[in-house]
Amino acid sequence: MSDDARQDEAVRAGRGGLAIMAAKAYFIVTGLLQQFVLPRVIGLADYGALSRVLAVSNVFNNVIVASSTQGVSRTVASAGEASLRAFRATLRIHGVLALAFGVVFALVVPLASSIQHAPEILAPLAVMTGVLVIYGVYAPLVGYLNGRRQFVKQATLDVVAATLRTTFLLAMGWFFVRGAGSLAANAGTSPGVLGATVGAVVAAGGVFLLAIGWTGTGAPGADGTPKVGAYLAAIAPIMVGQLFTNALMQADIFVLGRYLSLAAPSQVAANEWVGVYRACQLFAFLPYQLLFTVTQILFPMLAKARAEDGDARVAELVRRGCRLGAILCGLLVCVVLALPGSLVKFTYGVDVAARGAATLRWLAVGQAAFAMLGLATTILVSLGKERQAMAITAVALACVVTANLVGLPRAAFGEAQLLATAQATTVALGVAMAVAILRVRSVAGAFVPLATALRVGACLLGAFVLGGVVPILPKLVTPLAAVAIVAAYFVALVLTREIGREDLSLVLLVVRGRGKKKPAS
Repeated sequence: MSDDARQDEAVRAGRGGLAIMAAKAYFIVTGLLQQFVLPRVIGLADYGALSRVLAVSNVFNNVIVASSTQGVSRTVASAGEASLRAFRATLRIHGVLALAFGVVFALVVPLASSIQHAPEILAPLAVMTGVLVIYGVYAPLVGYLNGRRQFVKQATLDVVAATLRTTFLLAMGWFFVRGAGSLAANAGTSPGVLGATVGAVVAAGGVFLLAIGWTGTGAPGADGTPKVGAYLAAIAPIMVGQLFTNALMQADIFVLGRYLSLAAPSQVAANEWVGVYRACQLFAFLPYQLLFTVTQILFPMLAKARAEDGDARVAELVRRGCRLGAILCGLLVCVVLALPGSLVKFTYGVDVAARGAATLRWLAVGQAAFAMLGLATTILVSLGKERQAMAITAVALACVVTANLVGLPRAAFGEAQLLATAQATTVALGVAMAVAILRVRSVAGAFVPLATALRVGACLLGAFVLGGVVPILPKLVTPLAAVAIVAAYFVALVLTREIGREDLSLVLLVVRGRGKKKPAS
């Protein structure tokens, strides 16, 4: 590939990346709005109960979304002129898988409720089966757009999905609290959590209708389409790996919920403390959500580079992508580490902030490790090392569950249990991240440059120390303090020469949408 072609590829990918990053930023903002309003609409206890529901349903939802998106994207990208036929074939496969996953999830629902000692989540979990089935046929449509590099349309769908989900969770939660109390009581649950799950189903259906209107269902024909067995064999490791990844994301709150219920004086009190931990997770997960954008752009580029340009190009893309990921991850983590109590107070109020500030400081470190672990395993998957990624994630899951099963029974009810969960999870994720980084360096020949890791690490350490001495700030001051920390972070990276003229030049090229062309000879 010529230098001009590589520059054009970087610019196109960068523009698509900016679109998806903008959509992800919108998703984060609407998510914050949703979490700001939802406890006030349905109450902290129902918010905690909803968190229990999502801890189970999100595992299945994210497995089917990620595997469908990646599987269809890879198939469509490599199909060439047969892309529409390949899309139709994969869409049929994922339609059957969606129904199968729905049946499996329905069978898991009673078991999950029993393990949690939370009968009130049984009916809302059953409702979430609808979301799973819809996502099973929606995600392949997103995969098609990703495989065709139609990142702007993909980003638009992300924006619409975030808007609909926030709107209907809040609207249906509000409606059920005020007018469906008897219906919820007959279902053995409370109205707020039941209404929110119904809203999630409605939102999923709305974005699916928009997506299929854009993509259609492909074209008939068998030429150039994947065989069912071969396709399932290709995505099965991705699905299993995603199962471990998403179980890893929810394992801590799932185990915590069980021990809170066992130790609580009432189920309402247990759900309230689950809600506090979920509030901490909201901010701790921000780096992972942002890095997911990087993986969506990096994944198809790595697969193509591996096939066309060889190991040197792969190492270059990994180095650049991971460096960007580390900088973006560090940005958000610094804000959370420096202002844990203030951020929780800004969204949830003084009471939740007082209960969760110490937990968030630890959890932010752990989820930063999880974000980089996710980036590393995605690189392994994109380079054909799905089983290695799966094994690393499985070990991490086992470590998190084991650490929490050992630590939680010894902790007193309430804040002590939350803190014990955050600390156990952080240690386990840190170990898993180190293993994943070593494996990526062996396979791809690169990861985050050492100088970048040291500079970002120094910023994180400074933010962690700062967070231990900065008091909880007034709500109006918190956004200004966050902006100041962001500015200080970038100044530190510029002064240490982590960010230089080359980075600024690439940003300008991406924004303008064109590179400087050499004159034709």
